[in-house]
Amino acid sequence: MFSMCKQTHAATAVEFSIACRFFNNLEENLVVAGANVLKVYRIAPNVEAGQRQKLNPSEMRLAPKMRLECLATYTLYGNVMSLQCVSLAGAMRDALLISFKDAKLSVLQHDPDTFALKTLSLHYFEEDDIRGGWTGRYFVPTVRVDPDSRCAVMLVYGKRLVVLPFRKDNSLDEIELADVKPIKKAPTAMVSRTPIMASYLIALRDLDEKIDNVLDIQFLHGYYEPTLLILYEPVRTCPGRIKVRSDTCVLVAISLNIQQRVHPIIWTVNSLPFDCLQVYPIQKPIGGCLVMTVNAVIYLNQSVPPYGVSLNSSADNSTAFPLKPQDGVRISLDCANFAFIDVDKLVISLRTGDLYVLTLCVDSMRTVRNFHFHKAAASVLTSCICVLHSEYIFLGSRLGNSLLLHFTEEDQSTVITLDDVEQQTEQQQRNLQDEEQIMEEIFDVDQLEMAPTQAKSRRIEDEELEVYGSGAKASVLQLRKFIFEVCDSLMNVAPVNYMCAGERVEFEEDGATLRPHAESLQDVKIELVAATGHSKNGALSVFVNCINPQIITSFELDGCLDVWTVFDDATKKSSRNDQHDFMLLSQRNSTLVLQTGQEINEIENTGFTVNQPTIFVGNLGQQRFIVQVTTRHVRLLQGTRLIQNVPIEVGSPVVQVSIADPYVCLRVLNGQVITLALRETRGTPRLAINKHTISSSPAVVAISAYKDLSGLFTVKGDDINLTGSSNSGFGHSFGGYMKAEPNMKVEDEEDLLYGDAGSAFKMNSMADLAKQSKQKNSDWWRRLLVQAKPSYWLVVARQSGTLEIYSMPDMKLVYLVNDVGNGAIVLTDAMEFVPISLTTQENSKAGIVQACMPQHANSPLPLELSLTGLGLNGERPLLMVRTRVELLIYQVFRYPKGHLKIRFRKLDQLNLLDQQPTHIELDENDEQEDIESYQMQPKYVQKLRPFANVGGLSGVMVCGVNPCFVFLTFRGELRIHRLLGNGDVRSFAAFNNVNIPNGFLYFDTTYELKISVLPSYLSYDSTWPVRKVPLRCTPRQLVYHRENRVYCLITQTEEPMTKYYRFNGEDKELSEESRGERFIYPIGSQFEMVLISPETWEIVPDASISFEPWEHVTAFKIVKLSYEGTRSGLKEYLCIGTNFNYSEDITSRGNIHIYDIIEVVPEPGKPMTKFKIKEIFKKEQKGPVSAISDVLGFLVTGLGQKIYIWQLRDGDLIGVAFIDTNIYVHQIITVKSLIFIADVYKSISLLRFQEEYRTLSLASRDFNPLEVYGIEFMVDNSNLGFLVTDAERNLIVYMYQPEARESLGGQKLLRKADYHLGQVVNTMFRVQCHQKGLHQRQPFLYENKHFVVYGTLDGALGYCLPLPEKVYRRFLMLQNVLVSYQEHLCGLNPKEYRTLKSFKKQGINPSRCIIDGDLIWSYRLMANSERNEVAKKIGTRTEEILGDLLEIERLASVF
Repeated sequence: MFSMCKQTHAATAVEFSIACRFFNNLEENLVVAGANVLKVYRIAPNVEAGQRQKLNPSEMRLAPKMRLECLATYTLYGNVMSLQCVSLAGAMRDALLISFKDAKLSVLQHDPDTFALKTLSLHYFEEDDIRGGWTGRYFVPTVRVDPDSRCAVMLVYGKRLVVLPFRKDNSLDEIELADVKPIKKAPTAMVSRTPIMASYLIALRDLDEKIDNVLDIQFLHGYYEPTLLILYEPVRTCPGRIKVRSDTCVLVAISLNIQQRVHPIIWTVNSLPFDCLQVYPIQKPIGGCLVMTVNAVIYLNQSVPPYGVSLNSSADNSTAFPLKPQDGVRISLDCANFAFIDVDKLVISLRTGDLYVLTLCVDSMRTVRNFHFHKAAASVLTSCICVLHSEYIFLGSRLGNSLLLHFTEEDQSTVITLDDVEQQTEQQQRNLQDEEQIMEEIFDVDQLEMAPTQAKSRRIEDEELEVYGSGAKASVLQLRKFIFEVCDSLMNVAPVNYMCAGERVEFEEDGATLRPHAESLQDVKIELVAATGHSKNGALSVFVNCINPQIITSFELDGCLDVWTVFDDATKKSSRNDQHDFMLLSQRNSTLVLQTGQEINEIENTGFTVNQPTIFVGNLGQQRFIVQVTTRHVRLLQGTRLIQNVPIEVGSPVVQVSIADPYVCLRVLNGQVITLALRETRGTPRLAINKHTISSSPAVVAISAYKDLSGLFTVKGDDINLTGSSNSGFGHSFGGYMKAEPNMKVEDEEDLLYGDAGSAFKMNSMADLAKQSKQKNSDWWRRLLVQAKPSYWLVVARQSGTLEIYSMPDMKLVYLVNDVGNGAIVLTDAMEFVPISLTTQENSKAGIVQACMPQHANSPLPLELSLTGLGLNGERPLLMVRTRVELLIYQVFRYPKGHLKIRFRKLDQLNLLDQQPTHIELDENDEQEDIESYQMQPKYVQKLRPFANVGGLSGVMVCGVNPCFVFLTFRGELRIHRLLGNGDVRSFAAFNNVNIPNGFLYFDTTYELKISVLPSYLSYDSTWPVRKVPLRCTPRQLVYHRENRVYCLITQTEEPMTKYYRFNGEDKELSEESRGERFIYPIGSQFEMVLISPETWEIVPDASISFEPWEHVTAFKIVKLSYEGTRSGLKEYLCIGTNFNYSEDITSRGNIHIYDIIEVVPEPGKPMTKFKIKEIFKKEQKGPVSAISDVLGFLVTGLGQKIYIWQLRDGDLIGVAFIDTNIYVHQIITVKSLIFIADVYKSISLLRFQEEYRTLSLASRDFNPLEVYGIEFMVDNSNLGFLVTDAERNLIVYMYQPEARESLGGQKLLRKADYHLGQVVNTMFRVQCHQKGLHQRQPFLYENKHFVVYGTLDGALGYCLPLPEKVYRRFLMLQNVLVSYQEHLCGLNPKEYRTLKSFKKQGINPSRCIIDGDLIWSYRLMANSERNEVAKKIGTRTEEILGDLLEIERLASVF
């Protein structure tokens, strides 16, 4: 069985986040990683263009509302295990250190020439002698960087340290960038200059015999040599053995002398509590470190006695370490995350989502005397925390949306003495109502009122101590309270706990819902519904991967080829002026003019010409004028009144128009370009023809006028600032050479000059310093608020395949790209090194074209261009180039060399192939009559239609065979969403009207004009359009009941419980515990089943089932059981299997519940109350019910260690057959009479049920142990495969082949294919492949194949598809060529990543046989010449491969 696995929705979970200067030393970026995705964000002001003009950045005191904008995304062939950054000597930007499973470390840096990640060095430690006999992949390689960037260490296999020294370049001459690049040849002079020196290994047991089971490693601050803390547990213990062995952890500090490679131990602390989690170094002036344990926080420093507090009563009897109870706090730091927001303050995010601020109270001797906890907010459950720009905090999450918060201190600083702390915290406990906020975006910030006394300085002189009495009592503390507010959130759909397919509810024209009713498979509209998130971040996510617009109304308009909408004169209108007033439709040789108000009517006798075909209509002069262009004229109108008519008589018709207010650019069929500009002299508006022209040979084939608001298009180099010494905008030159981060060494003189580390010496001026640094640190957002002056540019493509950019209105050539249709990854200026003097108009063409590189043979010609400013306020310009076969999408990035300081990098590429590869039409004969060419022809209709507001979003619509919306919003990520699955859109226009707010018009293949809107409930700024329905509890199993068209969902809520069952000899008894108020009680789960209607996505009232306390739902399915009643056949029931989780002493028992959903008459005014649940059967079983399914009308259940088959008769279950199985069966699926079961440890088995003999027998099984997580059938026509996902993140396909010798006559299932996915899959379902829409491909190669859709715990979706052998062979050869053809990001090899991974060495080779779809799809993004070269190597044509890819894409876009 040949198959292919492809991920279609990238992972959205965030597991790591760091702040680093990724692009240059001026701006701090946020780098986040989750699974195999790396993203770089910046914090940018969220200010619309209108507000921005009113603001004066230099006068603003407070920063405006901020947003996260994604600037770069990278997909790696490996999961990120650890992420750090380092500033290398003399570099213009930080480098990233990323470690990967087992023991790989990559050092990467942004490359400003190509806007890509380049690899600086690779470090690999997976040799067998380093492994030391370990075959398992248990250890996470942890990377840590010295705060003064002298070295980095990585812990590998838990047994060795890799030390990576960095060269500190103290000489002033900076390293040339060439030295940083990877070395091809190794001249000795260059080797000595690279910033990363040779790495070496330290075995931990050489430092100290006992070092093992390392819990955490960290570098300490303020030591002369890099000093590493290692927290480890030499001899392990567990909570059940505390009475015999407790306090097992040890902390050692090691000084790393990198030159001599000697590593003395300088400090040791023994007998720390056994439940230590992490250690955090504290910066100077305090120094030392905090050790976090599950129940306590301990401060340690080399020469100071330790100070620890217990946070709950469990710490009192689990450790002998001296701890003082922290009053008013009852928390546990299990799964908590920490980040320092100041030298003496850190934010703690608990596993409940609460945010606490912990302040270290320091006395005059700079030792920690007290801790103060303040609950600040309740928020998302975090996986990492990171502080940016010293006043923003990013909460990354795997279980909910990641958030960006802004924190501010309250103005008055309250001063309290140490004595008062106790009373204050008690009072604070009372003030805090721990209520859950309604949405995760809203924060309940409980503030405490403390009496503001006059702020005293912290440093108290000795004389004052004598006056005020004892030192401890009077040492004055400043405790500030913090307010957190949400700025932005990143959508996350991880983890996908469970998912199913359901039918989509359509909305009809009058807003009524349309019951889904499908005659055939072609018409079924399915949507993918997933139960995602956890606890209070739980939600239902409804995914759609093709947008089906909501059609409000449609008109039959015969012979119309194109459509436009325009505004009337904005000054005359009294009502809202963003509504369109006219709609013009162009026919072959005439034009229709419609007025659009409450109704849409045709109007006559206007200034619009109607007896000629219109090529273009648009607004000019801030929407006061309308310009209408026909093939022979340009007409300027104000409303319906004609002002001017400019005849265009150049012996050839106008075929394309592009507008950038106030310029109108026309392209004439013979290759000329004419530009006109709107002039308003003495109150009379006129269109004037520009006397500057551009050469018309080789003929111009496409134009696009562009008004730049991003400030990227500039010929001046002074405001581009990559080095750091800048003179524009603000005086922020200090940011270039020194970082404003607080981890600099105190010894540096310049720090003292800049006053950054002054706090170390003058403690009393901390407040003044804070004020100064605030002023200094706010420059980064002031710089982002400066508005660029608009500039105007004309982009043209010529017959010769070159792309040129001219500045308007003087029409000077500033940029020239050769052979743009080839689709190179980076487009560069071919005239970068040509002096400007050469590029005067006369010799420009001759001189430059010769100077430029030769063309690639047969690269496709550009047919259409569009340069549009997307993003917020047009800050992210996208260049789109349409050729015959595809659409190339480029983003513009800054580049400091050349005339125009930009380059283009390819973001994506859309396949525009027709399904039937037609032969290419050659140019029509020139003998055509003139009249013919002056008529409107379908080939003149523009396919790229920019729009400003459709459903609140701006973007570009791509018309044609594979119509798509291209969005790039203020979040900065490119989103491409298909329209209509497999339709064909001829023409498109945005349309905003009283009745159709922010909608659009389009013509499909018929001549019907559809007026529609985008469904508003979907969020389009995500990989797939998604609707997230918050549930505020954990969603579990989810099924779709097709008869009644509702979703049934199991939910789980958690609350602390004080009771538990204990075994008293013969039976169980309930006992209640009271352990005092500082005890943290365990969490108990309460399960419930609810119905959710897909029309409103609300829970149906009064139709839920609550389960008993302690009763956990383990299995839930809709089963078809034989129905004994008035009619025969099968009937659908809900069947739920449960288990009572009491304790390990009490035998497990479970229930089987069977329910039926019945429709009743709904209550008046509540249409949702039409469902009721009727109980058919409920009975306790002899063991836990672990899995459920149905076979041939019988019920199959996994019950304890057996599998039973039951028959439902007269409301009772009667046993039919049973069989003994392995350890714990957790999933059963069936087809016909075959039963496929998954064991959590002993792999899979295949059972067969024979109805006539009523016997259940084992047909075949897998002999090797395997921890199975999910199972599904792979259906390939008449072949049946068994797809399995396991604990090590693999996909494996088994087959039953009794005739093969190695299957021992069919007893053994054969492993046919395997693939490493890299993410855990718990849930799958399958969909039959079918063709939709117009373009049917014959022969259809995927007849009767099913593809399996999977969802992962990192929020990714993908599918596994059986391939026809011909396609598989072609892809296999392509995959083998691509592995060696493409450069590997981070040095990761795709083949190694996709090879089966297993803990235990198994005596079998990997079978492979599953194509890596992600690698194959990267073929699309290659340049045309490279694609042809690769296709030639494997003996096929590029079109064949692209055709296969397109067909698979269409199959998969059924949702």
